[in-house]
Amino acid sequence: MRFLFRWLLHAAIIMLVAHMVAGIEVHSFWTALGISLALGLVNALIRPLLILLTLPAVVLTFGLFMLVINAIGLWLVAALVPGFSLSSFWHAILASFLISLLSAFGRWLLSV
Repeated sequence: MRFLFRWLLHAAIIMLVAHMVAGIEVHSFWTALGISLALGLVNALIRPLLILLTLPAVVLTFGLFMLVINAIGLWLVAALVPGFSLSSFWHAILASFLISLLSAFGRWLLSV
């Protein structure tokens, strides 16, 4: 049940970010559910490898390079999920920052 609730929360956050940022397009809430699931898989499988490969850059920038890693993951999800598009990499960076921030706030607020 907890997984389902977090999945719905992240899908709602993705829809909110798509409405906030002009360069992001999500066609429907069903697409947002697919984005949320694909982003979870990318974060679980590919993100650790990217962090390991870019560890010097992450350390030298005091973790700020993690925004770029998150944007790469979001860019990959945009390439995989139909109905989801990002107009530029800068929009991916902004969207990944907002999704991370709102997800942390939502989990804290709802204690999920």
